[in-house]
Amino acid sequence: MRPLTYTGAKHLIPVANKPVIFYSIEAVAQAGIRELGIVVSPHREEEFKLALGDGSRWGLKISYILQHQPKGLAHAVSCAREFVGREPFLVYLGDNLLENGVADFVREFERGNANASIVLVEVEDPRSFGVAQLKDGQIIKVIEKPKDPPSNLAIVGVYLFDEKIFEAIREIKPSWRDELEITDAIQRLIDKGYRVTPHLARGWWKDVGKPDDMLHANRLLLERITTQIEGELDNHSQITGRVQIAPRAKIKNSELRGPLVIGEGAVIEDSFIGPFTAIGPRVTIRHSEIEYSIVMEGSHIDGIGRIDHSLIGRNVAISKKDRRPEALSFVLADNSQIKLI
Repeated sequence: MRPLTYTGAKHLIPVANKPVIFYSIEAVAQAGIRELGIVVSPHREEEFKLALGDGSRWGLKISYILQHQPKGLAHAVSCAREFVGREPFLVYLGDNLLENGVADFVREFERGNANASIVLVEVEDPRSFGVAQLKDGQIIKVIEKPKDPPSNLAIVGVYLFDEKIFEAIREIKPSWRDELEITDAIQRLIDKGYRVTPHLARGWWKDVGKPDDMLHANRLLLERITTQIEGELDNHSQITGRVQIAPRAKIKNSELRGPLVIGEGAVIEDSFIGPFTAIGPRVTIRHSEIEYSIVMEGSHIDGIGRIDHSLIGRNVAISKKDRRPEALSFVLADNSQIKLI
């Protein structure tokens, strides 16, 4: 996600005009969990606190847990040991999106007697993922990015553990990446005879680790919206499909073709905004066309023939002197400035 992650955490990039991690927190709240510990690096702590607060908006209590060095996911889990105590707990990677949340997963774990459970999805090419091998409904082996996968079941970044996982983490060694891998800790549980069960996810799953993944997730989430017009729309503008326009947004002499969302205070003038686009708060777009894109807060686009398949950061300025038709694609960090001649 560089260069966007130079100026902000990946988990706070908005998808369908809402930070990615908000969807994860909503899923946790819907599962009935009320205490949430967020593992962050010290230089990102204040950024997350500012965005998420104490969790009260979701009916949660959020604590912030520092991971001083990026030593892997299993290490991140071990940082939360004091917070977790001896209770079973959910681990949810903040850049993962599951269409149907985790409520069923949590209830299934509570009814059973497993020491760990992991979410799996079927994928066409499992060689790029951690992969689980099953026997009689239990996981007997987990392999990270195998050249010859034993199944097509990829491991999603959502897990449930009891306290035995901390024992397993203590007993594993760093991988070739010099990180403590959660797959190694899970395999250690299996090797010691503990019960590790699978949960096959229903619906789609997205790990938004790359710009294309972020844009695809934006599309999937926009598919679920309903029309809601709260901003100003003049008589010379047209709307087709499902469109959400936030308060104080102004649409002038423009065509909007949904599904798309337009954030609070945005201005769209003499422009076309096409499907699967999220326009953030206080964005200004004039004399331009844009579709299948994310434009973040405070950006300004003027005189651009056509922007497609783009991820544009906060407070970006893009302008062009002539308006000859041309399709452009960008991945631009916050505060970028581009002038096309």
